Amino acid sequence: MQISEKLLCLFSAEIESDGDRYVVEVPKRELETGSIEDGETYRVALIAGDEDESPAARDSSAPAADVASDQPQPPVEVGETRYVEIEDIGKQGDGIARVERGYVIIVPGAEVGERVKVEVSEVKSNFAVGEIIEA
Repeated sequence: MQISEKLLCLFSAEIESDGDRYVVEVPKRELETGSIEDGETYRVALIAGDEDESPAARDSSAPAADVASDQPQPPVEVGETRYVEIEDIGKQGDGIARVERGYVIIVPGAEVGERVKVEVSEVKSNFAVGEIIEA
């Protein structure tokens, strides 16, 4: 499945009946992190859950075994390659690109407006570093 770069947040939720409509609850943390804003309109995609998944695994408020907190995890992993557009230059002179949820990828040696292919070499909770592998 291909996921759009426009993805702002991803979470699991149950659909609840409320009279003549249905409601999907958005976890408070998604608004607290600035991924989305109260009162705005968003497109919603629904993906079938795994039938073998336990209710605790589907519960977005239940802590995952490998997650230290309920904070959103970085949308990139070490070794992953991405095409990114450099939007800004940081204080150190490095290129700045933003991906899902506004997550920052620092790209040394890149210039504003460039679209480059990077390999992620370091991942932190609030930013990653990507090395240019194709300009």
